[in-house]
Amino acid sequence: MVRIGIDIEKCIGCGACVNACPVSLYKIVNEKTKVVGSTEKCVLCRACETACPVGAITVNE
Repeated sequence: MVRIGIDIEKCIGCGACVNACPVSLYKIVNEKTKVVGSTEKCVLCRACETACPVGAITVNE
């Protein structure tokens, strides 16, 4: 099971994770990123973690 953590305090709402995710799990809502898809679709590529300029996203198995 994949767990995606988003540190809302760090998130700057830049959308880098939205653009990086190959399975479209993220969306910007109220200027912060939010997981909108099922985490079961996550392919564990960690592109969102890499793309986030402030380290607000963590992906754990």
